[in-house]
Amino acid sequence: MTQRSACWLALAALLISEASAQQFVYPSKGQTPQQQKSDEAACYSWAVKQSGFDPAKPPAPPPAAKPPTTATGTTPGAGARGAVRGAVVGEVAGGNASAGAAAGAMAARGQSRRQNVAAANSAQQQQSAATQQKQASFAKARAACLEGRGYTVK
Repeated sequence: MTQRSACWLALAALLISEASAQQFVYPSKGQTPQQQKSDEAACYSWAVKQSGFDPAKPPAPPPAAKPPTTATGTTPGAGARGAVRGAVVGEVAGGNASAGAAAGAMAARGQSRRQNVAAANSAQQQQSAATQQKQASFAKARAACLEGRGYTVK
């Protein structure tokens, strides 16, 4: 799971660097390169304060609350619950409760694994979306500041 988290962090960092690399600043009122550098630094700081997000220091994603799982990635008790259901179905349908219990346990464990993976993926997507939203807010604040100082930002 830590390798997956590292991949998401790398992806988030890539998206952040791409988003900030997409803003171009043009001095439309004859500002000198030194003045532009000073203005960009001031607007960067102002945008961090306004948005609460610093692209140079993206927050570490909070650890997702993990449901308790077994070593195989299933929720504890999933196999037992599936076995009970399978035994009932097996007994009613074919008179073989033990075969039904085995099939029910396998099916329940598989379903549990899929649900746990889906929940983890959903949490990671939400974290990524939140980071992208904060980055967009930062970029908008930075652009507003620079435009207020006489620059064209695209």
